[in-house]
Amino acid sequence: MERSKLARTPSAYRALVAAAFVTGVCYASPAFSQDAAPIAQNPTAEQAAQAKPLPGESNQVRLDPLNGFNEAMFTFNLKLDDWVLHPVASGWAYITPEPVRTGVGHFFDNVDVIPRLANNLFQLKMAEAGVEVARFGINSTLGVAGFFDPANAWFGLKQHDNDFGLTLRYWGAPTGPYLMLPFLGPSTIGDTVGKVADGAMNPMSYLLPWYVATASEAGWRVGEAVNYRAQHLNQFEEADRYAIDLYGAVQDAYLQTREHQVKLLHEEEW
Repeated sequence: MERSKLARTPSAYRALVAAAFVTGVCYASPAFSQDAAPIAQNPTAEQAAQAKPLPGESNQVRLDPLNGFNEAMFTFNLKLDDWVLHPVASGWAYITPEPVRTGVGHFFDNVDVIPRLANNLFQLKMAEAGVEVARFGINSTLGVAGFFDPANAWFGLKQHDNDFGLTLRYWGAPTGPYLMLPFLGPSTIGDTVGKVADGAMNPMSYLLPWYVATASEAGWRVGEAVNYRAQHLNQFEEADRYAIDLYGAVQDAYLQTREHQVKLLHEEEW
């Protein structure tokens, strides 16, 4: 499908297009656990879009050799959101007040501590790793299993998002071409390897039979995506207002945002 046709798709890419309009990951993963706003209304995202790549990042593949597959998956994800994710998320938003959805989001973030902790350690960021440990301890107790975030509200300990895709980039590994994943959204070959590595850090994968662990992980990620989508119903309804070519906007903003994240990691003091 040509990009001009994608740009006229009636509904915005919504939850899966979040990476195109916000800084941070993702997430990942499905990681859709970051606050979002259209790039035209988000100064931080604009800064990411204007950021220049670091020395050594010029090998970032800006062409789209997997274009045919990527655009097909982009259309699939749009339809998935139109027909499944948005209706389900709308129902969840209808029966749950905003504080409940926020608390559920905090719970998902709290449980996903292991990849953040591990990747901060992989990057030799000991202070940030220590903050993640402290946040998990505080929020799991005072925060009622993570439904509240007293670590940030009371102690000023902010979550330090990280993933193995960023670790690969941090140490200069090539990221490979852009890749649009079904269900998971924008990525690259290297970031996809990172998603697999982050997923392998789930201790349940080693404690439960593979079919139980796989089903549990899938259900967990679906719940995470639905809750995140329910928190951003209106924002993504209007997302396509800010892009003539929605596919190209997702691709460019995702790659630029990832470069900006790596730049910030290099600028942090150890």
